[in-house]
Amino acid sequence: MSEARDDATTAVSLRGDDDGRVERALRATGFTFTDVAEATFVVAVGERAVADAVREHPQCPILPVGVGGRHSVPLSGLDDAFATLAEGSRRTADHPLFGVSVGGDHVADAVFDATLVTNEPARISEYAVKSGGDSLDAFRADGVVVATPLGSSGYARAAGGPIVTPGAGVAVVPISPFSTRWDTWVVADDVTLSVERDEGAVSLVVDGDRTTAVDPHVPVRVERRETVRLLRPPTPE
Repeated sequence: MSEARDDATTAVSLRGDDDGRVERALRATGFTFTDVAEATFVVAVGERAVADAVREHPQCPILPVGVGGRHSVPLSGLDDAFATLAEGSRRTADHPLFGVSVGGDHVADAVFDATLVTNEPARISEYAVKSGGDSLDAFRADGVVVATPLGSSGYARAAGGPIVTPGAGVAVVPISPFSTRWDTWVVADDVTLSVERDEGAVSLVVDGDRTTAVDPHVPVRVERRETVRLLRPPTPE
């Protein structure tokens, strides 16, 4: 984590602001707009815009807006957050970007989460989870999700998982497990999932995009590749 102060630079690059609401709030607090190469930071609105911005590897930090959780500015708090940022006090935190591979072949990079899930709703399969080469558990469920700190307040949280802070690892959460007692985990930045028994076709979904089918006993590895610098939402005084 780092802290910097710069009262002069208020030019930002804006992504994903479909209705212009965020642009109006930025202009009202003195921000101007430029391309990413000249921007002080990137303002990315919504999960798709955040994921796209992260994968472009900008030199400046990214401010997530409207994606929920403690790592994002809520749409209801734009004016106060942007006014604080315009004053020049800006803190950053490094968040991990994860590579996802199936059977050793790289499939996608995960900004928010990677999920194994049956194609048919409410169809149960059996999944296994390993971390650092050690087996954690095997369970019957609709699926299993591995969430980064940025994604831990989204789908994984709705499935009963914990909020994860940057640097703490990733959350691993069964989806609708077929059990009255079940666990979630926060583990180091290296997780391997597998389908142990399928009662329907299973797909890998990364940041909301269905990427490929996954056959039984084929390892799906989620591992940290690099970090991206995000601008931390200002906290109320």
